[in-house]
Amino acid sequence: MESFKIEKLSFTYPNRYDKALKNINLTVDQGEFVLLCGMSGCGKTTLLRLLKPSLSPHGELDGKIDFFGKPLSDYGTREEAGKIGFVMQNPDNQIVTDKVWHELAFGLESLGTKTPEIRAKVSEMASFFGIEGWFHKNVTELSGGQKQLLNLASVMVMNPSVLILDEPTSQLDPIAAQEFLQTVKKINRELGTTVILAEHRLEDAFSLADKVIVMDSGEIIINDEPKKVGEALKRKKHTMMLALPTPVRVYGSVDNNLSCPLTVAEGRCWLMEYVKENEITPEVIPSENIKTDDRGITVEIKDGWFRYEKNSPDVLKNFNLTAKKGELLAVLGGNGTGKTTALSVISGLLKPYRGEVLIKGQNISGIKNLYNGLIGYLPQNPQTVFVKNTVRLDLEDMLSEDIAIEKVQKVAELCGIESILDFHPYDLSGGEQQRAALAKMLLKEPEILLLDEPTKGMDAHFKIEFAGILEDLKKKGTTIIMVSHDIEFCAEFADNCALVFDGNITSEGTPREFFSGKNFYTTSANRMARICIPDAVLCDDIIKALGGKTEVLQAKKRKTDSEKPNIKSNDNREVQKPTGIKKKMSLKSLLSFMVLLLLVPVTLFFGLKFFGGRKYYFTSLLIILETILAFSFSFESRKPKAREIVLISVLCAIATAGRTAFLWIPQFKPVVAFVIIAGVCFGGETGFLVGSVTGLVSNFFFGQGPWTPWQMFSFGIIGFLAGILFNKGVIEKGKIPLCIFGFLATFFIYGGIMNPSSLLMVQANPTLEMILANYAAGAPLDFVHAISTVFFLYFISQPMIEKFERVKVKYGLLNIEK
Repeated sequence: MESFKIEKLSFTYPNRYDKALKNINLTVDQGEFVLLCGMSGCGKTTLLRLLKPSLSPHGELDGKIDFFGKPLSDYGTREEAGKIGFVMQNPDNQIVTDKVWHELAFGLESLGTKTPEIRAKVSEMASFFGIEGWFHKNVTELSGGQKQLLNLASVMVMNPSVLILDEPTSQLDPIAAQEFLQTVKKINRELGTTVILAEHRLEDAFSLADKVIVMDSGEIIINDEPKKVGEALKRKKHTMMLALPTPVRVYGSVDNNLSCPLTVAEGRCWLMEYVKENEITPEVIPSENIKTDDRGITVEIKDGWFRYEKNSPDVLKNFNLTAKKGELLAVLGGNGTGKTTALSVISGLLKPYRGEVLIKGQNISGIKNLYNGLIGYLPQNPQTVFVKNTVRLDLEDMLSEDIAIEKVQKVAELCGIESILDFHPYDLSGGEQQRAALAKMLLKEPEILLLDEPTKGMDAHFKIEFAGILEDLKKKGTTIIMVSHDIEFCAEFADNCALVFDGNITSEGTPREFFSGKNFYTTSANRMARICIPDAVLCDDIIKALGGKTEVLQAKKRKTDSEKPNIKSNDNREVQKPTGIKKKMSLKSLLSFMVLLLLVPVTLFFGLKFFGGRKYYFTSLLIILETILAFSFSFESRKPKAREIVLISVLCAIATAGRTAFLWIPQFKPVVAFVIIAGVCFGGETGFLVGSVTGLVSNFFFGQGPWTPWQMFSFGIIGFLAGILFNKGVIEKGKIPLCIFGFLATFFIYGGIMNPSSLLMVQANPTLEMILANYAAGAPLDFVHAISTVFFLYFISQPMIEKFERVKVKYGLLNIEK
C-alpha cells in the first residue's frame, strides 16, 4: 500500500513568484526507505514539511497529497501527530522538557494516553534505543548524538506509520552520525516504518535507501534505486555526482564492467576485483604540498584550562593550539570534546582560568576592538548573526553607507546569494543561511577567521566554491581555524588537521599524515583503498591510480539578471508605515461591534445594579464569554489554526507579564500599548480579547475586585477601537500616530471609564459634581498612565509590528478584521 501519493504538487512561498516545488509526482510505498537529496535550496525541506500538516509552510499550494489513500488534509491534528513522525535538523529545536523520560512521555501525554500505557511504551522504546543508562538524566547533560537519538525515540514512542527526517546528522560527528543512521535503518527494517530521509552527507545514507530521489530547482530529476542513480547522474554530468559516496564516484569514473559498489566494504571488494585484471599506478598520487615559507604564528593557546562553572568538570585541559598566517587549520573531534569551546576562547567570548591566548603575539586581554577587522567568528548556528529583516540589510549593516552597496553586491556574488538578498534570513534553507552568514563575516575582511561547522547544510557544489573562497583568503594572509565534522572537506582543503579528545589535542599533522591509518576519523577513500593503495586519502587519489577521469563537473552557471525569477522585494530599509485600508464594515464586524459596545456595557450595568459589584467574578466571566462570542465572528466558517490561537495567547501573556513587571510603579504600565498593537496587527476583536483577558488574568497578581470587569472593558475597548480605526484608515502603524492615539485613548477612554466606575462602586446616587471631582482627582494618575503608554509605544511598537507582520505573512495569519 502507498504511504504517500503525491500528484502534480507545486508550491510557492509568500512574496515570491518562483515556485519552490514544481509539478512533483511521487509515490512512497509502505515500509520503504527513501533518501531525498539535492543541492541546497532545491526544495527538500519544503517537500518534507508539506508531508506534515502541522509543520507545513504557508503559501500557494497546487496538487494533491494522499496519505494511505486519503487526502492528507482530511486527517485531524491528533491522527497526524500519531501517524507521521518528524525529526528536525537541530536536536535542540525539538526538545521541550527537562528530563529524558519526560521527553519520551511528552507526546503520549499530549495524545491523552493512559498512564499505564505510557509507562509500557516508554520503557519498551528506551530499551529498543539503549537509553536506559541515561533515562533519568537532564537533557542538558546529553551529547548532540544522544539528543538526536532522544528526539527519534520520542517520535517513535507514538508508533508512527511514517518517519520523516530532515538532515538529522548535520550537527553530529561522523561516528554519532553513522550510529544514528543505523538506528533509523533498524527502525525501518524491524518495525516496518516508512522512512523518508533528506541528507547532504550521503556516505552512510546512500546505501541504506531502497530508493533515492534527486531534486534540483524544485523538481525531481531522478527517482531510482541507489545503484542506478549514480549512473544517471554521470550521464547528466550533474554536480550532485560530487556528493555521492566514494565507491560510487570511483565506479563511475573508471571504465569497468563490474557491479556498482555502494559501501566501503563493497568498494574494497570491487577494487580487489579490478586490480586483478588492471594495472594500477599509485605513484601518480600527489604528495603532500608542504609550505616551507617561514610564516608567523597568528593564533596561539598556551596551556589553556577552561570550565563553564566553578565546580563543573574542565572542558579544556592543558589545551595547546597554534595557527600560522595564511593557514587553514581544521579542528576535528566528537561532540562535546571541547572544539567549539576552544573557538570561543580564541574569539575572546570565553576566558580560560589558566593559561593564555595570544593573538599575533599579544595577550588577547590587552587587545581592544577584536572584531573590528581582526577576528571574524561564524558560530555553529548561523541564525545568531542575523539582526535585520532581510539578508541585504544585514550585510549593509556591517558597512558605512558610501561603500555598502558595492561591497555587498561583490560578496553576494562570491557566496552565491544574489537571488536571496531580499528575503528574511530565517526563511532561507540551512545551506543558504550558512552562505549568508559567511558573507556577513567576509565583509569585515578579518585577519583571523573562526568557523564553527561552516559546511553544515552546504551541498557538494558550493563546498567547492567555498574552498575557493578560503583559498583566496589564505593568499591574502588570512588565518582560518575551522571546527568541522566534514572529514572529506578537511582532507582535501585543510593545510593542517588536529584531533580534539577529552579537552586536549591528541593528534595533529598535514591531511595525508593525519588521515592515513585511522579507522574512523579518516576518509572513505582511505578505508576503501588502504589494502591496494595505502597512500590514497581522497576519492580523486583512487581514480588517478586506476587511470580514471577526475574531471571536475561543470557547476551550474549563476543566473543572469534576466534569468532570475521575479521576486517580490521584502527590503525594509526603513520601518514600514503602511496606512490602514479604508473598508466598509462587514456584517461580522457589525455583529462584533454590537456585542462589544452594547452587550458588554449592559453586562457591567447588570452586575452593578443587581449585584452591587459584589459578584465581580461572575460579571468578568460573562464579559469573557461575550468577548469570545465576538471573536468567533471573525473566524466565520473557517477553522482557526492552532498557531493563531497560540499567538493570541502569547499576546495576552506578554501583556499580563508586562503589567506585572511594573507592579511597584503606580500607573506606569505597558498594557494599553500591547493592546493597541494587538488591535492594529490582528483586528479589533483580537484587540478586545487581549485587553479583556489581560485585565482579568493580571488582576490575579494585582488583586481582584469590583473594578476588574471595568478594567477588562476599558482595556478591551481601546484594543477594539485601535483595530477599527486602523482598518478604516484613521490611524497608521507609524510610531508617532500610534503614540498620539495611545495617549488620547489612555487618558480619555481608560480614564473616562475607570474614574466614574470607581465612584459608582461606592456611591449609589452620584452627582455631576462628584463625577467632576473624581475626574480631577484621577487626572494626574491618568496622565502618568498615558505617558507610560506613549513611552512603551515609542520603543516597542515598531519592532513588535515588524515581527507580527512577518508572522502573518509567513504563517498566513490574515488580519482578523478582513
